[in-house]
Amino acid sequence: MHKPSVAELRPVVHPAGVKDRRSGEHWAGRLYMRELSLRVDRHLVNTRVTPNQLTYVMTLAGVLALPALLLPGVAGAVLGVVMVQLYLLLDCVDGEVARWKQQFSLGGVYLDRVGAYLCDAAVLVGFGLRAADLWGGGRIDWLWAFLGTLAALGAILIKAESDLVGVARHQGGLPPVQESAAEPRSSGLALARRAAAALKFHRLVLGIEASLLILVLAIVDQIRGDLFFTRLGVVVLAAIAVLQTLLHLVSILASSRLK
Repeated sequence: MHKPSVAELRPVVHPAGVKDRRSGEHWAGRLYMRELSLRVDRHLVNTRVTPNQLTYVMTLAGVLALPALLLPGVAGAVLGVVMVQLYLLLDCVDGEVARWKQQFSLGGVYLDRVGAYLCDAAVLVGFGLRAADLWGGGRIDWLWAFLGTLAALGAILIKAESDLVGVARHQGGLPPVQESAAEPRSSGLALARRAAAALKFHRLVLGIEASLLILVLAIVDQIRGDLFFTRLGVVVLAAIAVLQTLLHLVSILASSRLK
């Protein structure tokens, strides 16, 4: 079976604009994963594997970050990063295989979004359960599990707020939103939005960034011999998620996206 080269694949699966999408391409995809995914694509594009099958496996990898993070110490944090990176790889591969095979479907788009929701939630819930110290032998403090779940709920709501713009516009008979409409009409809100975008603190509640943060905190806690920084991280991410949920909602209502 002929396996296309990376040079043959690139113009088809990476058409102009794929890596430049403002909200559709993750920095890790632009930095390294899109190059790695091309090497995987060539082994899959001429098989019977479908894009939707890859999306199912992608979602499973993201969900498995939760039990991975339940393993204590640095080992669990490393395994959590591995599962999230596998999720990201397959998130690139499924769309690239779809472009090569010309197998596009609304179901595939829907499944991809469900996978993104579940991966973010799994990482943050797993983070909270790590902080609760399930295997420490002492009393389990479920406050940390609650805060991790609160962060997960916020991460999901932030995505839902964006997705529901499209739902509202469709039900109102309006075309898809333009990028320029995302800018708040108030100059003060626009400045705040640009400041938040520059700091990118909101990205910490996304599965990829959160998993890397969890690993860093696990290493520091391993040196200290306790869970202080893991627990501090859970508090910070829960606060960011709640704040960003509210700010994102205000940003949408203050923009032209619903006009």
